[in-house]
Amino acid sequence: MGAPFAVELWLVPHCPHADAARRLLTEYLDALRLDVPVVERVGDFLSPTIVVAGRDVVTGDVPPSGVAACRLDLPTRPQLDQALRRASHPAAPE
Repeated sequence: MGAPFAVELWLVPHCPHADAARRLLTEYLDALRLDVPVVERVGDFLSPTIVVAGRDVVTGDVPPSGVAACRLDLPTRPQLDQALRRASHPAAPE
C-alpha cells in the first residue's frame, strides 16, 4: 500500500546516529507494510531528523535547515507512529 505523504531522513555527513534512525524508519515502515520511498538528504540539518509530511517527528514542527548539529533528542518509535498516523489521517480544515 502506498502512502500519500513524503518521508525523509535528514542527516549531516558522518552522523553517528544515522544507522539507528535509518533502521528504526525502515523496520517500522516494513512492519506496517507501507510502501513509501524514504528520501535521504545530507546537509546542514539537525541530525538525524525523520520528516513525515513536512514535519519533524520529534517536535511536530517544520524542521529547521541551515543548522548542522547532532541531535540529543533522537526519534523514537512512538513518535514515528504518531507522525505516520497524523499524516495518514490529516485533520479536516476548519
